[in-house]
Amino acid sequence: MVIIDVSLLVMMGSCCSWNGALSPDDFNASAVALAKRWKEIDATLPQWIWMPCRRLGVLSNAEGYLVLEKVYHPSRREEQNSDNSCFPSEELVDDATLVQSNNEDIMHAYDFHIVYSFSYRVPVLYFRGYTSDGDPLNLDDIEKDLPPYSFKILSESKWTFMTQEEHPYLSRPWYMLHPCGTSDWMKLLVGGDEPREDLKTLHYLTAWLSVVGQAVGLRIPIELCHKSL
Repeated sequence: MVIIDVSLLVMMGSCCSWNGALSPDDFNASAVALAKRWKEIDATLPQWIWMPCRRLGVLSNAEGYLVLEKVYHPSRREEQNSDNSCFPSEELVDDATLVQSNNEDIMHAYDFHIVYSFSYRVPVLYFRGYTSDGDPLNLDDIEKDLPPYSFKILSESKWTFMTQEEHPYLSRPWYMLHPCGTSDWMKLLVGGDEPREDLKTLHYLTAWLSVVGQAVGLRIPIELCHKSL
């Protein structure tokens, strides 16, 4: 996996005329493209699903967020034997296996939500961790699950830091990667003074997830970065 130092991207300059933000409609289109491409690459992985939201009691696809649930993190003993998954060295198990999992190591699971921020006009990654018994993980537990490079990014970069906020749709405390500075480095990642509209829309979330995913140890299939949507 390639480690991207977000602070270096921002220091490279801000000459692009596009400001790196995304409209709500473009977020929706990019979310659909990301979920579709992710499934095409590997349908055995946990899948991103669009969750429509209710406004005045009416369910509408016009507003919503992406959900990736029950991504299991390996115990230390499993890390040596695991293969292909959403976490580096993770083994996916079903609920039946979880119930039987045991004694020395407690399995950790994570849910990830990609939510549009109307204030910053960029996507935001919300996530929560919990044990196989359903007990929520605190920040110390989550930090122990992060690979060393992710912990380094979170501790040293002012552009990518973790905080606990109320989930905008669930009204419960979730951890999130703060969107401060996201538009600055996104205009550099997507590239060009004014990227083509189709490129910006379809590949925005893919480029964004390639940075924020590694910050929380979420592995992104390399094929997702190929611009073949």
